[in-house]
Amino acid sequence: MIAQQNPLVRTRPARAPDRGRRIPGFPAHPGRTAPDPSMSSSASSSTPISYKDAGVDIDAGDALVERIKPLAKKTMREGVMAGIGGFGALFEVPKRYKEPVLVSGTDGVGTKLKLAFEWNMHDTVGIDLVAMSVNDVLVQGAEPLFFLDYFACGKLHVDTAAAVVGGIAKGCELSGCALIGGETAEMPGMYPDGEYDLAGFAVGAVEKSKILTGQNVKPGDVVLGLASHGVHSNGFSLVRKCIDRAEANGSIPETLDGKPFKAAIMEPTRLYVKNVLAALEKHPIKALAHITGGGLLENIPRVLPEGTAAHLKAGSWPQTELFAWLQKTAGIDDIEMNRTFNNGIGMVIVVAAEDAAATAATLADLGEKVYTIGAIAEIGSGKAVEVR
Repeated sequence: MIAQQNPLVRTRPARAPDRGRRIPGFPAHPGRTAPDPSMSSSASSSTPISYKDAGVDIDAGDALVERIKPLAKKTMREGVMAGIGGFGALFEVPKRYKEPVLVSGTDGVGTKLKLAFEWNMHDTVGIDLVAMSVNDVLVQGAEPLFFLDYFACGKLHVDTAAAVVGGIAKGCELSGCALIGGETAEMPGMYPDGEYDLAGFAVGAVEKSKILTGQNVKPGDVVLGLASHGVHSNGFSLVRKCIDRAEANGSIPETLDGKPFKAAIMEPTRLYVKNVLAALEKHPIKALAHITGGGLLENIPRVLPEGTAAHLKAGSWPQTELFAWLQKTAGIDDIEMNRTFNNGIGMVIVVAAEDAAATAATLADLGEKVYTIGAIAEIGSGKAVEVR
C-alpha cells in the first residue's frame, strides 16, 4: 500500500504484508483440505517471486506520488503544519476560533464510478468525493479545514489515479480545505483491472455558539433551494438502469441541458461551501440540508424540529432536461423522483421570512441559482415534507 501521511504528498509505498498470503502445508481455510496448486514443491523451490510479480508495483506508486505533489501543494492553507513527516498529518486549528468545535464527515462516490470506468471519465469523480463530505460538514455551519482520501484498486494505473486525485485536489481547492493526506491501496485480486473505489474524509470547524442545529426553525420560515449541478452522486443505480433501457431502444439523447449526454450525466457535485459560508457571515440562517441519498423528502426532515414540516411548492423550481429524461425513461412519479434524486435542488436553506429576500440576493450575487421553494408549517397529521 502507498501511504500518504505527510501534509503535502503521499509517501513512498509502504511494504505492507500481503493479506492474501498462505502458509505452505496448511489449507487456506480451516476444514478445507484441497491442495493449492501454487504451493506445489516445484513452485516453492523455483524462481523467486517479487512483490511486483505478486501484483504490487512500488515504482508505479512512486510515480503517482510525483504526479500528486504539485496538486496537493495547491490546496495548502492556514493550519497545515507542513514539513513535519511521520505517520500522521498535523493540523492546527486556526487561532481565530475562540471555542472551535470539530465537525467530521465521510462518504464515497457510489456507483457513479461504474460509468467513470465504462466511459473513461476519471477527472471529475474526485470533485464528487470532496463535495459529498464538505457539503455535509457545511450543514452544521462548519468551515472545512482538511480532507483525506482513500483510493483502492487491483492494479494501479498511474494516469487514471492521477486524474482522480487531480479532481480531489481541485475539489479541495474550490472548498478552501487542504488535501492533507490519504492512502493509495493496490490490492491484486480485490478489484477487476481498470476499476477502483474511493472514500473521503473531511474535518471542519465551527464556533460553538454558531453551530446550526435547526432548533430555531418554526412555522412561517421560508425554504430556499440552491440549484444542483445535475444528479450529483446519488441515485446512480437508477441512472444506470435508465441508460441501459435507453440504449436498448436507441433513445439516448445527444445532449441534455446543452451538454453532451455523458458530460451531463457525469457533471460533478456542486460545491456550496464558499458561497454558503459567506451568506452565513451576513444572514441569520436557521438550517441547511444537503440533498443527497433520499432526495428532498428524506433529507430536509433531518434538520427540522419535532412538530414542523416543510411544504414545498411544486413547480417553484425548474425541472432540467436531465431530470425530465430520467423521469420519463424510468417511468416514475414525482414522489419517487423527489426521494431518489436531488431533482434540481442540491442544498436547502431555511431562514425567517423577513430575511429570505436578502439571503437569496446575497447567494445570487455570489453565483448561486436560488429559488423560493416553500415554507415551514406545523406538521399536523401530514408528512415531514410535502410537495404540492
